[in-house]
Amino acid sequence: MKSMIAATFAGLAMGKATDSDKKEFLNFVKKFNKSYEAEETIARFGTFVANLQKIAEHNANNEGWTMAVTEFADLTETEFAGLFKGYNHRENQHMRSMNLHEPAEDFVAATADDVDWTTKNAVTPVKNQAQCGSCWAFSTTGGVEGANAVKNGKLVSLSEQQLVDCAGAEGNQGCNGGLMDDGFEYIIKNGGLGSESSYKYTGKDGSCKKVDSVVHISGYKDVSKGNEDDLMSALQTQPVSIAVDAGLGWQLYGGGVMKNCKGKQLDHGVLLVGAGTDGGVDYWKVKNSWGASWGESGFVRLKRGMDSCGLADSASYPTL
Repeated sequence: MKSMIAATFAGLAMGKATDSDKKEFLNFVKKFNKSYEAEETIARFGTFVANLQKIAEHNANNEGWTMAVTEFADLTETEFAGLFKGYNHRENQHMRSMNLHEPAEDFVAATADDVDWTTKNAVTPVKNQAQCGSCWAFSTTGGVEGANAVKNGKLVSLSEQQLVDCAGAEGNQGCNGGLMDDGFEYIIKNGGLGSESSYKYTGKDGSCKKVDSVVHISGYKDVSKGNEDDLMSALQTQPVSIAVDAGLGWQLYGGGVMKNCKGKQLDHGVLLVGAGTDGGVDYWKVKNSWGASWGESGFVRLKRGMDSCGLADSASYPTL
């Protein structure tokens, strides 16, 4: 650690920066155990300072949610997108329309109860996909973990690595991305999915191994595109796998209800785990896969009623 920080100091000494910026960067390096080659330090520091400016400008607007120095504050938006997302969106509305979730006839979204599956033993602790575009696998396992917990009363952490290594025939590409529905297809065809402990996550593509399946699914349902009422209906029964447009606001998200996420270029798979109201603002609660140090202990809240970040455009859940 001492040599890493010393090298960082040496690199910063060559750059033009304020003492405050240098202090912020060194604290960041220490907190997140960052390590750079000597020639890389100045470039990372420059990106960090640019992100500090974005954070300050955003927070000065008092939009009800904050940006913060996250683990990803030394990355450009392009670098970040290439390393920590991995949802390969595919328009498939015809197939989805044949497999739609159907709300109960008496369901009224406006009067639906708030729900938080993290308090009902249906959501495993926040995981970390690391520098692998495997978000789709984490969203897939999250959906299956939740469905199994709701139906069978037992929360079992399932293997993302098995999906990364083995679900290629269904159209997924391991650390280069995939789709949750394709992940569900693999689990159905394989006769289930192994546990996290039996097939541990490595954060890189590997050879497929055979392990005993501990959870099985019989199918899955897709939620009508853009329909938040149907999404609320689905969420009443279990956590739901969703895709979002995870732009710069996500990279530097610190907390609060994100109210202005209007992007619809779906590029990241996550898990919808709740819905509530904070200060008169209705929100969706979403579990991410970037570790518990990000956001609100690994979660983000998005405003309801505006299809924030496209979260209602490609939602689905497994059935047991």
